[in-house]
Amino acid sequence: MLPIPADIFTESGDVSPDGLANLGPLRRLAGIWQADKGIDINPKADGPERRTFIERIRMDPIDPQANGPQLFYGLRYHIHINTPEEDITFHDQVGYWLWEPATGLIMQTLAIPRGQVLLASGKAGPDDKTISVTAKRGDTAYGICSTYFLEQAFRTDAYRCDITFNDDGSWTYLIQTELFVRGAPFNHHDTNTLQLVAPPKLNPLAVIVNDRAKGNEKSDAPAA
Repeated sequence: MLPIPADIFTESGDVSPDGLANLGPLRRLAGIWQADKGIDINPKADGPERRTFIERIRMDPIDPQANGPQLFYGLRYHIHINTPEEDITFHDQVGYWLWEPATGLIMQTLAIPRGQVLLASGKAGPDDKTISVTAKRGDTAYGICSTYFLEQAFRTDAYRCDITFNDDGSWTYLIQTELFVRGAPFNHHDTNTLQLVAPPKLNPLAVIVNDRAKGNEKSDAPAA
């Protein structure tokens, strides 16, 4: 990680508006993805339960984001999961994947509607075929925050997400969540391989810049 500069307020003046072109290793996550053979191992009163699930993920490029001189490109995502046995949502999740080109920092934010959020981090090169991010309970930079009930009943001590980009264009993830359930550790893990069903769209700023460029081309064209 680069040292904190003396000037923490001034943003870079040289920022590309094209989010897709500057996502580094996250570029291969952009788009809409689907799969129907995900595997979830979760804790139940009678012991670990194994569920097969159907998953749909949408990842949309966002405009460049700045913390003073720090610059991120990223994806806003939504994950929706069902099971073959039930109509009700099995899992819903929103957040961002972020990439800092200057340092190789990758971050994932995660929020689920059961009272839990986290910020996970890792490092990767722009052409890496695997990426990993982690978060730990109690870490004030890359940590986990849960409701009182979850802290007491299903405490989350650590989170790890490993993604592999496959040669056929798909990608596979393994998520491992270290829980503490009724006084005992439990490795809650999920895995799936996603296939692209729709390509990504441009981020809003890129759309504006492209439309403006097309308008200028038309205005500069000679009259018939």
